[in-house]
Amino acid sequence: MFKNRIDTLRSKLKESNIDVALITDDDNVYYYTGYYDYLHMEFGRPTILIVPKEDKTILITPAVDSGLAENDALVDHIEPWNDGIGNEWREIIPNLLRKTNRIAIELNYIPAIVLNYINSLVDQNKIVDVTPITSDMRMIKSEEELKLARHTGEVGLAMMTAGRGAIKAGVPEYEVALAISSAGTRKSSEILKKNYKGTRMSPLTHFLQIMSSGKDTLTAHHRASTKIIKHGDPVFLCFCGMNNFHRFKLGFDRTFWVGEILEKSQEKAYQVCIDSQSAALKLLRADVIAEEIHAAYAEVIQKAGYDYPRFRCGRGTGFSFLEKPELVVGDKTVLKAGMVFSVDGCTYAKDFRAQVGDSVIITEEGYEPITLFPNSIEESIIK
Repeated sequence: MFKNRIDTLRSKLKESNIDVALITDDDNVYYYTGYYDYLHMEFGRPTILIVPKEDKTILITPAVDSGLAENDALVDHIEPWNDGIGNEWREIIPNLLRKTNRIAIELNYIPAIVLNYINSLVDQNKIVDVTPITSDMRMIKSEEELKLARHTGEVGLAMMTAGRGAIKAGVPEYEVALAISSAGTRKSSEILKKNYKGTRMSPLTHFLQIMSSGKDTLTAHHRASTKIIKHGDPVFLCFCGMNNFHRFKLGFDRTFWVGEILEKSQEKAYQVCIDSQSAALKLLRADVIAEEIHAAYAEVIQKAGYDYPRFRCGRGTGFSFLEKPELVVGDKTVLKAGMVFSVDGCTYAKDFRAQVGDSVIITEEGYEPITLFPNSIEESIIK
């Protein structure tokens, strides 16, 4: 899988007359080599994948992680570097770039310290952005990736079921988050043991849980706190960031109520939220233009008397939380079978925000749902 990706990248570099690509984004390093869980820029330690169009691939990585790289990274050569020794990660780069005419970097993802060093070595006119190539390669998922997507959906469903079951009057938000994380970890472990024998991938579900209750639903990315959930509260659960299995990411959101809906305006807003997502899902299929999905979602919201939506209808996902294309105004990408999307519905009302989100796989005829979980008003009220 990884070798084929490197070979495809080389071919595309040749087609674009690019001599060498420098890959520094964590998700792209994994996508092309299988190398992950190394220390990176959070600890001031760059890892750089060098992909020449015709020569050997080189992975420059901290010496502390060289054993990990030797086990996981499918590259031709590993170049370890040590803190404070010589010129560290910079040591071999000048020789690699000396005879190149066009150098590709991930313009919006390369760490500033690495970019500044590259700029000091070569004329900036030689530097181009490799992101259009890598992003296009990652849009349509392989069968291996679609398998991961479906398993990630199973993990998400386990988390949502546990979260719904933990929501009760008198319970603090963090207890709901703990139930979600525990369920996700157990389901991940079950799937890993059954389907990915020999892997060292961690089953642990980890992320600072996005959830809110009561008037805090207006805060889109509120984190689980010590706040006590009350009868009649709306409760929003978001798994963007948490629904991450074997490094594959999905989006998945639901809004619930504890006992009953006390504010009837919330019921209306929530129904519009569901309807806006339904309008988007109805259009989803291969050969539709991405921005048309957003237009259908926005039209339902505005026709119901609510403000134009504050964010896109959806986004591509995979080994990154955000991938191409996006279901948003201006994105004219034609959807293809094998793309994976998170698709949302959302409305804002007084002291309340409703959101539902699901992940799907695009097919020729429509889509395959991978986070199929009830979202009707009746099923969203926790008795």
